[in-house]
Amino acid sequence: MGHGFLEGYVCVPDGHNRASDTLRSVWKDALYIHGMYFTTSTFSDEGRSYFPNHSNHYLLASVSDMESVKKDLLEHASEFMSFIFPTKDPLFERPSISKLNYISMYFMKQSYTDENVNDLRDVFLRRRDRLRVAALADMHVVPDSTLKFPFPYSDDLIVLELEGEKSHQSDQKYCESTRKEVIRKGINISNLVSFSILNDIKE
Repeated sequence: MGHGFLEGYVCVPDGHNRASDTLRSVWKDALYIHGMYFTTSTFSDEGRSYFPNHSNHYLLASVSDMESVKKDLLEHASEFMSFIFPTKDPLFERPSISKLNYISMYFMKQSYTDENVNDLRDVFLRRRDRLRVAALADMHVVPDSTLKFPFPYSDDLIVLELEGEKSHQSDQKYCESTRKEVIRKGINISNLVSFSILNDIKE
């Protein structure tokens, strides 16, 4: 997951409904889906205030063709609020040595500068023992009609991928300590949502 040519991530509510079952079937053999996972989500207080109708479980996939994914969502899951996270600049990436275990999304309440980006890279490089990927990203809701009011920081997100065999609680604490280290650099970031990987669907 997160290997150079990927365009980002998609998250579809998974309540064992027809939409998620259909997408799971479509995406299992799709060449533009490079990893697919059953996850449980933890939205922050601020995340819950913007997305009160969020799901507790999501089908999360890594994507190399976002346009195809958007078409799939509109065709098969138009009645649900799904999220897509197109990645922009990679901040840090290393080869995988273990299984993907946790993905956490953060947002910045101010636009970032080149100096901020360099500081972020410095922090994430020091966290490479468990951090596999860090990238700047955007966020979009599909279909946008499911959103009552826009999330104002959707252009300034950071995605972190953690791998290993630690507990999800341990991963959460690790991400929180990473966030505090970023804040000490003068960059104020807040958690939006985290996804704990429960099952790898497309091994």
